[in-house]
Order: sequence, then C-alpha cells, then structure tokens
Amino acid sequence: MSKTILTVDDSRTMREMLKRALHDAGFNVIQAEDGVHGIEVLQGCEPDVIITDVNMPRMDGLTFIEEIRKDGTKRAIPILVLTTESDAEKKARARRAGATGWIVKPFDPTKLVAAIMRVAA
Repeated sequence: MSKTILTVDDSRTMREMLKRALHDAGFNVIQAEDGVHGIEVLQGCEPDVIITDVNMPRMDGLTFIEEIRKDGTKRAIPILVLTTESDAEKKARARRAGATGWIVKPFDPTKLVAAIMRVAA
C-alpha cells in the first residue's frame, strides 16, 4: 500500500515539483496552499507524512505544526519542514512545535524520499 503525503506550500511551482517527485516515487499526494488550508484538508484525510513550508500567508508553517500537535488524533503524524530558511532559531522553534525533520530548499528528490521513508511508520 502506498503512503499518502500532504504537502503544504504557498508556491504553486514548489507544490508541482513536490507532487512530481513524490508521485514518481510511488506516493499519493494531497496538497494545501497554506497552513489554514492544510488544517482544512486534514479534516478529511490521514496522511502518513506532512511536508510544510515555513513562510506562507494566512498561517505559517510553524503555527500550522503547533495547531496539528494540539489535535490528539493527528499528533503522531511525522512532519518535515521544507524551506529556504536555515536560521537556527526557526529550526529550534520548529523542533519545539513538534517538527520531525528539516530539509532546506532546493530539495533533492532522492534525499526527500529517503527522509520520508525514515519517518513514515
């Protein structure tokens, strides 16, 4: 059974790049445009892994992670942060919020798939 990945990114180009890379690796992909949309999408699905950007309108990725971790039914879903940010404080906040891992853009599809396989149950 293939795993389902929720990607949350405000960049249409990045969403398409992720979709292509993940589909090519055999994953099902669900997409959201920002944190608010991601929370809405999560009401109707149970992804195996979530990949989120940090800087997005309406709700940023770190707040999105904090909101997910408040929901007992979603608390165990691994969350990878995929961002251009490399700031140590943002990484620390992501860890405190409940992020499972941090990947810097641009991403290498092989390494991204390997990271997903490491964190997916």
